[in-house]
Order: sequence, then structure tokens, then C-alpha cells
Amino acid sequence: MKTESQQNIVESTSDLSLRQVDKNTEHGGGGEGNDDYDPHLHRNVKNPTTNWQTFAHFLKASIGTGVLAMPSAFANAGYVNGFVLTAIVGFLAVHCLHILINSMYELCKRKRVPYLTFSEAMTMGFKEGPPFFKCIVPIATPFVDGFLAFYHFGICCVYVVFIAESIKQIVDEHLVVLDLRIHMCFVLVPLFLIFSIRNLKLLAPFSSFANILLLVGFGVILYYIFDELPPLSERKAVEALSKLPIFFGTVLFALEAVGVILAIEENMAQPKAYLKPFGIMNMGMLIVLTLYITLGFFGYWRYGDDALGSVTLNIPQEKILAQVTKILFAITTWISYALQGYVTADIIWNKYLSKRVKDTSKHVIYELLIRAMVVVLTFCCAVAIPDLSLFLSLVGSFCLSILGLIFPALLQICVQYTTGYGPWKIRLTKNLLLVAFGALGGVVGTYVSIVEIVDAYNK
Repeated sequence: MKTESQQNIVESTSDLSLRQVDKNTEHGGGGEGNDDYDPHLHRNVKNPTTNWQTFAHFLKASIGTGVLAMPSAFANAGYVNGFVLTAIVGFLAVHCLHILINSMYELCKRKRVPYLTFSEAMTMGFKEGPPFFKCIVPIATPFVDGFLAFYHFGICCVYVVFIAESIKQIVDEHLVVLDLRIHMCFVLVPLFLIFSIRNLKLLAPFSSFANILLLVGFGVILYYIFDELPPLSERKAVEALSKLPIFFGTVLFALEAVGVILAIEENMAQPKAYLKPFGIMNMGMLIVLTLYITLGFFGYWRYGDDALGSVTLNIPQEKILAQVTKILFAITTWISYALQGYVTADIIWNKYLSKRVKDTSKHVIYELLIRAMVVVLTFCCAVAIPDLSLFLSLVGSFCLSILGLIFPALLQICVQYTTGYGPWKIRLTKNLLLVAFGALGGVVGTYVSIVEIVDAYNK
């Protein structure tokens, strides 16, 4: 007997998938005859989401507090660099998602299993790839799971800060001035309530509602931005190279939500619609990228170097319309908390802890306790680093350069090892460049973010 949360995800959880892979490999399932096996047709999802529900989840997962930090990101790049580099990073991000999901699909065909998680796919890929990858096979699964769980945990920490800052500005204006950390305490119970929803299908109406609120909120923010635009000549077209790592980390954080993107694809009723040329991912990312560039460019044009970690902190605090907008974004971020935290809770509970609890009647209670613990830990981290912009950059640089760029490129290198890399090994060269770009951006961005955090605390 499975808990509702376990039944909600694809039947091939870690143990089941790996046992099935081993069984099929022993019987030759990983080689001949895999062309007639379509993993999508063999998935058994308890509560599959429709294409529209998936599209709503995709938009909500990709449009969070990161988009509100885009004016601040442009301030670290300049409006020309910001425009061009955001488009480039966006293209690389969606390309890496494509090669990641396609590589996972190819491995599923070879092993004749309906689904492999990100960590399972990396483990299988390293086994089939170049020999020097064999040494990291034993640690691949916990390593990838750890990065995924930590990244989405970091997003939730940022969300706690953002919600508390939004509430603080309104309370400061109308009631009493309180420390930001006290407002973080106030949001603990609402966060646990939304986080107790363990089913993505049940979260779909919340995501749709949040997307409507986002649309209204962005309209108001653009109204304030366009209200008093200064001459563009007052803004820098290109910023110093030393500021680009912060830009890189912030944009990566804003654009990528790899764990949730994989989770919502996993729960689709029609997963083939995800990667079509005009499918959910491409159309969704086009909307997301257009919104990010628009808000980043015009937000920087309006506020310049004064752009804060969230543009909602720049709009007039005393205006009623602005206060309503901050409430709208606080609500949408509250909903996003459950969506982003779903990945962390799913990995901790379903992959590692649920198998240790023999009494299945207590699984729901224990899972809710794990989710409560995640909420409390995100609160503690948010209290420790309340600077939103620095937190955004640190999480984006450290985690997403690995999860969103390096791992997908390495997986495709391994999957194509036996089939070839094309003329002049062009696919190998492309993926090695992605690895190098992700490694450089990750190391430099993480270092600069940590230095900035240390400097902020020493002031």
C-alpha cells in the first residue's frame, strides 16, 4: 500500500526503476529492440495533469521572485549587455533542458523502463559513458539528489525573505515598524498550510490563480516604471566585467527551475507535448524570457543602480495600488513555495526516508513532519541571510550552473558515447563548451556572491 504522495508520482520510483533497469539489462533489454518501446506509453501516473495544467505549472515555476530581480540584474550588466546576455542564457537554459529530457528519454528506451529520475539517469549515463566516469557512479545518485534538494530548498529560503519583505513594507506604512525577522515568523503557519498539499494536480488551480495575479501585478509594476522614465543616456549600456558574475547568478536563478520542470513533465498525461517545437516548454520559455527581458530592461531604465533585489521594493510604498501589488506578489510567492518545495520534500521523503518507515499507516504523518521541518529550516536560513539579491545570486551560481548546464551536457556526452558525436565530434565539442561555461560561471559567481555576503555583514 502506497501513500497518496507516492502514488501521485510515476510508478518507477528509485528502487523500482533501478531494479527494472537491472532486470532488463540482464535479459538484453538495454540493447536490441529498444526502438519499439515508448516509455511515455508505459507510465502509470495516479493523478496526471492536463497540458493546460502543466503549462500553468511551468509558468508558475519559471516566473517567481527571480523575475522581480531582473532590474537589479541589469544594473550589474548594463542595458545592452543585460538584453543580449539574458537572451543567451535563456537560450542555453532551454537547450540544456531539451538535451536533459531527451537524454533521459533515450535511456528509458534503452533500459525499457517508463521513467528515470534525474539522479537515476545520471547514474545510468555514467555507467554507459566514457570509462573515466565509472569512478563516480556510486555517488552520482545522492550527489544529484542532494543538489536538486538543496537548490529548491534555497529557492524556498528566498521566498520566505520576499514574502516577509512585502508584508513588512505594508505593515510599516499602516501599523508599526517591526524587524524583518518578526515578519518571517508570521508567515510560518501559512507556509506550512500550503506546503501540506502533497499533490501536483491539487496545486494546479493554485498555480492558475497565481498566474492571473502575476499578470495583474506585472501590469501595475510596468505602470509605475513607465510613469517617469528618465533619459536612457543616464543608464550604462555596458557595466564592468567584475559585476557580471552577480548578473549571471541572478539570471540563472530566475530562468531555471530544473527540478520542478522535470517533476511536472513526469506527471503529465501527454508528455510528448512537452518538447514539441511549439510545445509547452518552448512556448512557455518564450513567454518567460520576453517578460524577463522587458522587466529587466525597463526596470533598470527607470531605477538604474538603485534597483533593489525585488522591483516591488522600488515602487512607491505609500501608494495604495503599489501596496495591493505587493500583496498580490506575496500571495503568488506563497503558492510558488509549495511548488518549489515539492521537489525537496519528494526527494527527502519518497526517495530516502519513506522506505525506512515500515508502518505505512503513519506515512502521511511522517511526511507532514518532514515538510514542517523543511519550512522551519527555510525560515532559519532566511533569518541568517536576509539580503534577497545576494541570496538569489548565490543559489543561482552555485546550484544551477551544475544542475542546469553541466549535468545535462555531461549526460548527453555519456548517452551519445556509444552512438557517436556526429561529424568532427561537433556534439561533443558543444557539450564540453557548455560544461566549461557552467563551471566558469558557477565558480566565479559563487565566489563573488560569498564575498558580497561577507562584505554586507561586515558593514
